[in-house]
Amino acid sequence: MTDRDAPPKEIASNRRAFHDYFIDERLEAGLELLGTEVKSLRAGRANLRDGYVRINGDQAWLENVHISPYPQANLQNHEPMRPRKLLLHRKEIDSLIGKVRQKGYTLIPLRVYFVRNRAKVEVGLARGKRQYDKREALAEADAKREMARAVRRG
Repeated sequence: MTDRDAPPKEIASNRRAFHDYFIDERLEAGLELLGTEVKSLRAGRANLRDGYVRINGDQAWLENVHISPYPQANLQNHEPMRPRKLLLHRKEIDSLIGKVRQKGYTLIPLRVYFVRNRAKVEVGLARGKRQYDKREALAEADAKREMARAVRRG
């Protein structure tokens, strides 16, 4: 298995996003990071829970994502909640601007991972779920779990 065939090494995922939103589309973006942020990510110290993507002019920014300070960095450490630039093509940003302007859509980070030693973030185009949608999704998951148990029992 070569380096190119290796599966991406997942750092953090936003499981709450799948509970709170319908994910209509997914997109991979690069992250512009500082050295201490990369070291912290390699240690698995990131939290995407309240994160979102803001498009400002012709750039996309990852906001409200917590990457813990690197303990060995002393004074050269990064700010944990600083906005981080997403590396996307101009056409991708233009497409996202059009989709986000539609009522009810937002961009949220779904997971952070490394591909060939490059930090990537998977961004989802999401629509908010209402309370009854969440209850319906939970009931469906329970039903699937019960069916799987019944099949295992024979």
